[in-house]
Amino acid sequence: MTLAHIRISLMPSANSSCPASSIPTLSDNNMPRACLAMFLMITSFIPTINHFNIVTTVALPDDDIFTLDIVSKIHTDHDSTAKASSDFGHIVEAIPNGVFHPTSPADIAALIRLSISQSKPFTVAPRGQGHSARGQTLASGGIVIDMRSMGRGDNVCRVNMSTDELWVDVGGEQLWIDILHATLKHGLAPRIWTDYLRITVGGTLSNGGIGGQAFRHGPQISNVHELDVVTGMGEMITCSPDKHSDLFFAALGGLGQFGVITRARIALEPASKRVLWVRIAYSDVESFTSDQELLISKRSSGSGFDYIEGQVQLNRTLTEGRRSSSFFSASELDRLAELALRTGSTAIYYIEGAMYYNDDTASSVNQRLERLLEELSFAPGFTFVRDVSYVEFLDRVGREEQKLRSAGVWDVPHPWLNLFIPRSHILDFDASVFKGILRDAKPVGLILMYPMNKDMWDDRMTAATPDDGEDDVFYAVGLLRSAVAAGELERLERENAAVLEFCDREGIGCKQYLPHHASPDGWRRHFGEKWSRVAALKRKYDPWAILSPGQGIFFPAGAAVAGSSDSV
Repeated sequence: MTLAHIRISLMPSANSSCPASSIPTLSDNNMPRACLAMFLMITSFIPTINHFNIVTTVALPDDDIFTLDIVSKIHTDHDSTAKASSDFGHIVEAIPNGVFHPTSPADIAALIRLSISQSKPFTVAPRGQGHSARGQTLASGGIVIDMRSMGRGDNVCRVNMSTDELWVDVGGEQLWIDILHATLKHGLAPRIWTDYLRITVGGTLSNGGIGGQAFRHGPQISNVHELDVVTGMGEMITCSPDKHSDLFFAALGGLGQFGVITRARIALEPASKRVLWVRIAYSDVESFTSDQELLISKRSSGSGFDYIEGQVQLNRTLTEGRRSSSFFSASELDRLAELALRTGSTAIYYIEGAMYYNDDTASSVNQRLERLLEELSFAPGFTFVRDVSYVEFLDRVGREEQKLRSAGVWDVPHPWLNLFIPRSHILDFDASVFKGILRDAKPVGLILMYPMNKDMWDDRMTAATPDDGEDDVFYAVGLLRSAVAAGELERLERENAAVLEFCDREGIGCKQYLPHHASPDGWRRHFGEKWSRVAALKRKYDPWAILSPGQGIFFPAGAAVAGSSDSV
């Protein structure tokens, strides 16, 4: 290749802060000494470019910016691609051609523009901690973006706060645990938390971000004021409910289909210092669900719990499981096992609540708890209370992670199934699933079950919730189980399939959270009335369908996918 074969035009975009005079143009008749080094750098990466089938005569559209070192940030070594070929689920494997290490959102925009400049664009998947369960953060034969690269080195501090207006600007690559510590320095914290904090902002906002505070504040996607998004066109767009609102609502819960979230402005509230962490046991599901629904009706601060979740512990996990947990002591577990045997219950149900307090309310918090408990119908004598710090409570799953890692049961297959069940069908679900399909199961992991107020979810967002118009409450049910022994994955997958088949057969009207569907028709049913809007926004913001291919919702034009008509 000679100099005449390469002409790389580097013109700033309209949003660029770089003066045009600072960006050189390389051509066969314009090669000043200062640009020679840049030219040599580009040509040195031609083997890498060829690895992705990118044309070696690089000709980008006028007024587009192409970062000279963009290809140097794509790692194609075996270790890099191997790490990016699997996720937390350890069920799906998809090997990318490379892993991209951006240092700024502009790098991500340049990568996407490089892709769509090709006759056959390559797919691009943003990946934070890779905490998906079914390959959603993978990109077979494409490029995985290591979002955490933007939070390393000189870019580590992408957290900026307004203590007056009660918001924090955070990079999409930031971990929630780091945001917690950063905001607490100012006596503030986000209002809604996922149970596990070592995941990224962009990841949870692309899905929903649910947790025990959602009954009062809605999911995390309902607590965002503004986003920076890099679209599938390589455009960097700031959006909000009032500015580019269609992209704002599309990206929130949008499963990465419309753009890469690189910044979010998140609502804050004054942080508490201490927490009364409470678990209340039930042997019958009717009292359990009735009390949960009473508790989530107490939305005003100070009127009840500040956090409400629930768990289902199947009988065999009590009688044959491990004899201690991160919350219960061995003697407490023995008491719970006796309760199950005495009542003949297939499962024991727990309401998990948290009551926040500070120094000025410490003297009254126990009385508040006692008054609240008087309204409930739990098994007498089965209230368990821990007094912990605010951070200790919020990071409780992080401590459990360390125990599981030490025991060698963290990096195992996780065939998780998360469902949103309409309140009108939650007792049917309990009877057929917990007392039927899973009756004799002894799962390793958790089963979550707790209600949320539907009016705290904004229907303009892409996230799907049950569309039963008569229900103002739906339940989050999470079968968060791990396959730790040979043959367990297949058994757990069969049980999951049986649960989904029951829901379809009986018309439960559930929606998957962190969804996975094997067919385009499954995705159409998932989005329901939102489908036409989702498809139109996909054509607008990612017309080549290159973003987050692991979701399996849309496929690039020309892709061979059996039974699919959803190519863009």
